[in-house]
Amino acid sequence: MAEFDVDLFVIGGGSGGVRAARIAANYGAKVMVAEEYRMGGTCVIRGCVPKKLFVIGSHVHQEIEDAAGFGWSIGQVSFDWATLVANKDKEIARLEGAYTSNVEKSGARIVKTRAVLEDAHTVRLATGEKVTAKYILIATGGAPNHGPAVPGIEHVISSNEAFHLKELPKRIVIQGGGYIALEFAGIFAGFGSDVTVVYRGDNILRGFDEDVRKHVRTEMEKRGITIITGCTVAKVDKHGKDYTTRLSNGSSIASDQVMFAIGRHPNVRGLGLEAAGVAINPANGGIQVDGWSKTSVDNIYAVGDVTHRTNLTPVAIREGHTFADTVFGKRPVQVDHATIPTAVFSQPEVGTVGLTEEEARAQYSHVDIYKADFRPIKATMSGRDTRVLMKLVVDGASDRVLGCHIVGDAAAEITQVVAIAVKMKATKADFDATVALHPTASEELVTMRTPTSRHVRQAAE
Repeated sequence: MAEFDVDLFVIGGGSGGVRAARIAANYGAKVMVAEEYRMGGTCVIRGCVPKKLFVIGSHVHQEIEDAAGFGWSIGQVSFDWATLVANKDKEIARLEGAYTSNVEKSGARIVKTRAVLEDAHTVRLATGEKVTAKYILIATGGAPNHGPAVPGIEHVISSNEAFHLKELPKRIVIQGGGYIALEFAGIFAGFGSDVTVVYRGDNILRGFDEDVRKHVRTEMEKRGITIITGCTVAKVDKHGKDYTTRLSNGSSIASDQVMFAIGRHPNVRGLGLEAAGVAINPANGGIQVDGWSKTSVDNIYAVGDVTHRTNLTPVAIREGHTFADTVFGKRPVQVDHATIPTAVFSQPEVGTVGLTEEEARAQYSHVDIYKADFRPIKATMSGRDTRVLMKLVVDGASDRVLGCHIVGDAAAEITQVVAIAVKMKATKADFDATVALHPTASEELVTMRTPTSRHVRQAAE
């Protein structure tokens, strides 16, 4: 009789857990995956995928407006929110089926129920069944924060509910200044909503390059989105179907929807972590792990947003894969969390990889900045008042490109490719030696020859 029921028990059927389960099963491990809601996790069910579909849909109105400059005369058009939501639901169901099928094809077994740790090797299912496992992987992801319980918090929606609204809000207040808040601001504005963004900080996109933050805010405001910074929501009053949002500066905003997008927290509650001896990282509230994704318990690992390290789907997938390679493939490998590209599907779009100017100047004695701010070719005919930002951050001593920051159409697509060069430690000379692809916006990355600024940090005396 086997010592354990399974070799690996995965709690959570999202991107990280599914990848780990599939790879471990391919190595011959007996694997069980518990998912209490829907296979696919945050990204597929209520995150990046439906969000990107909404972003694409919200662009259409702008495309119709821009068409006139290119000779197109488009008559009366209409938009139906319910059709968008229904078609999105259909695509998400298809992807959920694909995730389920791929796990089962690998030989792993899925149980659609909640799972809680009883001890380091035992998991109790909501059905009452107990399963013993040699290894346990926690991949339960994260959930939206609602922040401090302001009066009227019960009237506020999160990004989860935003994907299932019965109708498009005519006016919406969104609290937050990061990825999710700005992406939904662009989505709702694109579909015709009157959007107000409220953020407690001095400017949106905290942690991003300062030029990116300024550029995105300017462009969003050009598109009619109101951005109020240095302020928070103090209270939400409901009047029939409408709301009055009262701000900390004393002003009020009327709307028919209020959304909070003020960050996410790791899904650690009620998992039985204490019973198994799994420690929480006091710095971020996620499960504490080492470079191998191992928790404080030798046979229990955690990957993805539940660790609150780098909360990006491709990172969770990479962590899940390397865990399986290390533990079941006997091929020890760690994830390199440095130089990870990221995108904000705001409007305009942001793509970034590597260091910001501020980070580079803190870490390197000589920093050269190359920057281009220009009107894209499409705008010359459409007449739209919009500009693109391209920025390279370079180590002035070694000539290595430390960071790249892009704001504009297809910023994410461009950044994915540039990330290869940055990861390979390409130099500015390598960029300069690359022939430009004309006419494109991205050719600016290889034609910027003169630094817009140079910074030398004085040595302390």
